[in-house]
Amino acid sequence: MVERLVIDHVGHRGDGASLSSGEALYVPYTLAGETVEAAVVPGHPDRRKLLAVEIPSPERIAPFCPHFGVCGGCAIQHWAPEPYQQWKRNIIVETLRAAKVDCDVADLIDAHGTGRRRATFHARMGTHEVLRVGFSAANSHDIVPIDRCPILDPALDGALEAAWALAEALKPTGKPLDIQATATSNGLDIDIRGSGPLPPPRVAALSRLAEQHRLARLTRHGELVLMRNAPVVTMGTAQVTLPPGSFLQATVQGEETLAQLVLERIGKAKHVADLFCGVGPFALRLATRVRVTAMDNDAGSVAALQKAAGTPGLKPIKAETRDLFRRPLMPPELRDIDAVVFDPPRQGAQAQARQLAASKVPVIVAVSCNVTTFARDVRMLIDGGYRLETVVPVDQFRHTPHVELVARLVR
Repeated sequence: MVERLVIDHVGHRGDGASLSSGEALYVPYTLAGETVEAAVVPGHPDRRKLLAVEIPSPERIAPFCPHFGVCGGCAIQHWAPEPYQQWKRNIIVETLRAAKVDCDVADLIDAHGTGRRRATFHARMGTHEVLRVGFSAANSHDIVPIDRCPILDPALDGALEAAWALAEALKPTGKPLDIQATATSNGLDIDIRGSGPLPPPRVAALSRLAEQHRLARLTRHGELVLMRNAPVVTMGTAQVTLPPGSFLQATVQGEETLAQLVLERIGKAKHVADLFCGVGPFALRLATRVRVTAMDNDAGSVAALQKAAGTPGLKPIKAETRDLFRRPLMPPELRDIDAVVFDPPRQGAQAQARQLAASKVPVIVAVSCNVTTFARDVRMLIDGGYRLETVVPVDQFRHTPHVELVARLVR
């Protein structure tokens, strides 16, 4: 059944919301004020599939990628930059308001830079045993085969070709693969997941492909297949050798922007705790000015940070493997800490926030990629006596509803 809908606003997930039926119906790739034709999506009573835009918004622009609307990687390429940026800032404003968290929200900082420096390509067998390598389709597990992606950093050039070649070599396993590619100073770092154990001849074939595509390193489930060069990224004045499949901020400019905001907000602190530190994007920059205690539950990341901490000119960095979800730092352990920086995964840092709220740490700098869990955690800090200053939104995931933020709290 085809419906004619008027779009009221763009929701927090990037879909247009129509309220004319009395309940919200969500139509992807639509904008406020548009009149559209849409079809029911079986199994999803509140969702509709866009068929045609009858009356377009004056803010509508032409998407720049031929895969947009089929590939699920981008939700918004059809909206003019200024209203898009206002919408993205408003995601934070409205979520904090709903959580009764009162503070100023600064203008959105665009940190897309030259594009995403890491990507995960999926390889699956399609119909008639045809291999597909690319990204997941929108709201589906189907794979959209692609030969290029315009939102990727040019440093990832060659990653798709390598992913296709590796997937072809592993085609006989018949298993779905996830191929994570990261751009480093010494070339592409690729980790393959999903293949399961492989016989030596198959591993040797992968090794030859790594040489052929001049990969810096190829690993399978974190185990080394071939390393031509150590995969290194620059963080401040330090060079960090990445563990296989390690987490990095999505863009170079995104990492630099977040780190600069953190540095500006620690004030006159002399000893900073960097919690959920990863491989050290904040710790290694903080150490140019202050002593750092850094903690994360990923032992490989902590080891990489420990190695980079020997960079000449840095103040001492004490890096420790610790699960802050199960063993958060307690108030007595925070007595000699002047400022805490914490940047947890999307699920937030509820256990650690509870202990911080009971501490006497004068300054807390919170970095988050999920405003909902941030609002929950910061509510505990406010109830514990902290005052939330300005929140700064950062957009390194352009064309998606994902937005990061940096906030400062003081006692």
